[in-house]
Amino acid sequence: MSTSYFDEGALVSVLTTQPLDRLLDYRAPEGGCFAGAFVEVPLGPRKVLGVVWGPGQGGYDLAKVRSVIRVLDAAPMREEMQTFLGRVADYTLTPMPAMLRLATRSPGLGDPPSMRKVYRLGHAAPDRMTDARGRVLEVLRDYGGLAFTQKELCDMAGVTSSVVKGLVKQGAVLEEDSPRDTPYPRLDPDLPSVTLTEEQAAGAEQLRAAVATGRYGTTMLRGVTGSGKTEVYLEAVAECLRQGRQALVLLPEIALTSEFLTRVEKRFGAKPAEWHSGVTMTERRRCWRMVGEGGAQLVVGARSALFLPYRDLGLVVVDEEHDTSYKQEDGVLYNARDMAVLRASICGAQVVLASATPSLETWVNAEAGKYARLELTARFGEAVMPEMRAIDMRNEDLPSGRWISPTLARAVNARIEKGEQALLFLNRRGYAPITLCRACGHQIGCDQCDARMVEHRFLKRLVCHQCGETKPMPTVCPSCEAEDRLAPVGPGVERLAEEAAAQFPEARIAVLSSDLFGSARAMKAQIEEIARGGADIVIGTQIVAKGHNFPLLTLVGVIDADLGLQGSDLRAAERTFQLMRQVAGRAGRAERPGTALLQTFQPEHPVIRAILAGDEEGFWRAEADERRAAGVPPFGRMAGIVLSSPDVQEVFDVAGELARRDAPLRRIGAQVFGPAPAPIARIRGRHRVRLLVKAEKAAPLQEALAVWSAQLKLPANLRLSIDIDPQSFF
Repeated sequence: MSTSYFDEGALVSVLTTQPLDRLLDYRAPEGGCFAGAFVEVPLGPRKVLGVVWGPGQGGYDLAKVRSVIRVLDAAPMREEMQTFLGRVADYTLTPMPAMLRLATRSPGLGDPPSMRKVYRLGHAAPDRMTDARGRVLEVLRDYGGLAFTQKELCDMAGVTSSVVKGLVKQGAVLEEDSPRDTPYPRLDPDLPSVTLTEEQAAGAEQLRAAVATGRYGTTMLRGVTGSGKTEVYLEAVAECLRQGRQALVLLPEIALTSEFLTRVEKRFGAKPAEWHSGVTMTERRRCWRMVGEGGAQLVVGARSALFLPYRDLGLVVVDEEHDTSYKQEDGVLYNARDMAVLRASICGAQVVLASATPSLETWVNAEAGKYARLELTARFGEAVMPEMRAIDMRNEDLPSGRWISPTLARAVNARIEKGEQALLFLNRRGYAPITLCRACGHQIGCDQCDARMVEHRFLKRLVCHQCGETKPMPTVCPSCEAEDRLAPVGPGVERLAEEAAAQFPEARIAVLSSDLFGSARAMKAQIEEIARGGADIVIGTQIVAKGHNFPLLTLVGVIDADLGLQGSDLRAAERTFQLMRQVAGRAGRAERPGTALLQTFQPEHPVIRAILAGDEEGFWRAEADERRAAGVPPFGRMAGIVLSSPDVQEVFDVAGELARRDAPLRRIGAQVFGPAPAPIARIRGRHRVRLLVKAEKAAPLQEALAVWSAQLKLPANLRLSIDIDPQSFF
């Protein structure tokens, strides 16, 4: 850690969270400060957050320099963290103030340490139960005894403070004085773990040895679904804890955390720190501070947990590393998988990239020897991989408006009769993707976007999946005003559930889709109920493909295996392959053998054939050869540029001018494609134009893009974003 110290009155440069293009000079406060200190500084009439970045620059009238107001009560930012933020900023072409905002997302960062009233579940029952009291007690029970501030508890339960105070008087809720931030319970790495298979034990030993070196390295941990990857990498976590260093496990979905936390608690005797949108503000503040002070040994979190101020990070596990949710698509545009590798290389930590279906980038790096490779080829215990077959929809007698083929329906009935579960998978939320007027052909679109609104029948509303705009389901056509002529076109999971209820009237049906749950707790409860056998048929979107274990589930039916194969996305084949393999892996995870049936109109498509054959290496090799020939990632470089403005003519004019001034890019051998309307050409009332830049792997793309984009002074209402390594092309 940097030990640079600045005496009172010395000139220091401060990076603030404000959108400025430079560091600002201040005088060190009374008592001085260290480099990396979190400080409050005056900026005009305001007080803003900043970090002491180094010595001041000078070169102006020093009499005008103002002083730092105060040093905040937080561990100073380490030099390696400053380096990391700078490297991410350079790679993603993000201004440093935006990087600092990402690294200081802790509520109450400037608050002094103090005591506060917290509320937790008591042992007494209230003398009288009301709906409001019941909601308070339910929140406290659902969070397993965690403490809440009064405001958090009232907000989450939707009650007034008088309800909480009434429960305190009854002893049903306990009121306690608590320090604002306390260390997390110590984890014990030497508690007995589950008995590992020979293959798992060898893998765990390989990862333990890597962590014990105390040096940087990355390992691709590939294991078929159900092979026990989690148990293997938890042994790497144990070794990291023995070394006295901190570990981070990134998960792609909040819905996965509850089951994972239970496994961590069983392995180490206590729960780790959590960092994601599902935890309270109080817990976020505690996590941020304890990570910096060393009071948190293990963090389980979403992608932004990578930007916490670790005191000594020794291991980063990226679980389901192929998952697209690791790419941040707004604000700072970064891929957490790639930035995890960067962060580990700076602080001498190990990285484990775990997946049953790795991203092509990871597979290529393992093939090239940049990453170590670890394979788990067998399922844990008695379970075997499911049998996979295609249902050729060209040979199925399926009436219009129906999506469950007779062959799939027979297979579902057979499983239900045995007391087993079937999963019907369709990666489309809502009831129907299009609502069409049969009188005039009008498709109901969003008023703010060039996107069709999706009917959500459970909510009785139309929803735009781009901007979130909703409106009631109309009874007349907004174009021709014809009554009772609006019809849903195509299926979503809600419509599939309706069809399943009609076709299997005796079956208990559960729908798993992220938009059907008001909270992560509600989704967790539904998942646990299904795992206990509380449904015969599960209907779900891609959320069911990720990490859930349903012991009774023996049949997976993929309703539309062709859905991801259309379009111009260069990763379409890879994503379809990953999703189909992942969702098929839900079948037969216990002692009962499973079957996966893929409904397809293209059984001869190379991707469908590779999925059915289970020839993963063959698929990756063929996909790598195609990408190499085309010079696209991971064998070339790409950047997506999106310009947006409320004025359609203005945005096309600026994009056209930018494309014409492509000399800085031509100098490095890069090509510019476009401008063209983005596939979704208007979102939230802003017209969107895309350019795509393609360059060779070794080209200095960021420097050229910075020079190129700086040539024009942009109109005030026009926004330009540059996405290095774009994952989506909308």
